[in-house]
Amino acid sequence: MRVVILASSSAGNAILVEARNTAVLIDAGLSARELERRLFEVGRRPQDLAALVLTHEHGDHVRGAGAFARRWRVPTWATAGTLAACADRFDGSEERRCLTPGTALRLGDLVLEAWPTVHDAAEPVALVVEDPASDRRIGVATDLGRPTQAVRAALARCQGLVLEANHDEELLRRSPYPPSVQQRIAGPFGHLSNDAAADLLRDLAGAQLHWVALAHLSERANDPDRAFEAARRALAQRRWNGQLAVVPPRRCVEAPRWRDTATQLSLW
Repeated sequence: MRVVILASSSAGNAILVEARNTAVLIDAGLSARELERRLFEVGRRPQDLAALVLTHEHGDHVRGAGAFARRWRVPTWATAGTLAACADRFDGSEERRCLTPGTALRLGDLVLEAWPTVHDAAEPVALVVEDPASDRRIGVATDLGRPTQAVRAALARCQGLVLEANHDEELLRRSPYPPSVQQRIAGPFGHLSNDAAADLLRDLAGAQLHWVALAHLSERANDPDRAFEAARRALAQRRWNGQLAVVPPRRCVEAPRWRDTATQLSLW
């Protein structure tokens, strides 16, 4: 099972997940042309994708969705609320399918489950993608105002985790964002702070969790070193010895390979 974070920040998000003969793209927050370029860069042809899966309708997750789906004839999956909220991104020629939260969806060699999240969008979800043949699961959880018990339980089954660490509370207060935007970001329907992400990781850390990639970092209200240190401290309290990494904004990064033995904490 291979995971490549093509982009992850407030400027755009896209994640490639593949196992054997199946590849899916989670979110399309870059232009169609840039998505194509990054996929080719990591050795994957857009026309080989089994699906494009959208977590919610915000621009940094769907910017290139319509154009990409049309050009490469990739089926697009999203919840009914998300499909309705981003309908203006599509012209009707694309194949759009409804993703039902809590129901397993088989996509070739992969099985996907969606779990409702608390965020200021129509019907947002976190995702768990499983490769049944290897018994590996990865969770993709960004844009979390707060993690629900259902999301926590779903992520606790994962061996790999792409988790939002959006902002540092101090840097957010000092950021150029107006107070109303700061309140939205830090509010219960906004984004996880570094400390909130660290608290969640403290609960999730265990022998089953091989690696964590901190993602969706704000370019204006966060710092990769601060995000890493907050998570490192929390995980150290659990004596977790998997691999922790930070995905810098606008970078294309491959997640750690699966390992039979634990690895050390590291900063990408």
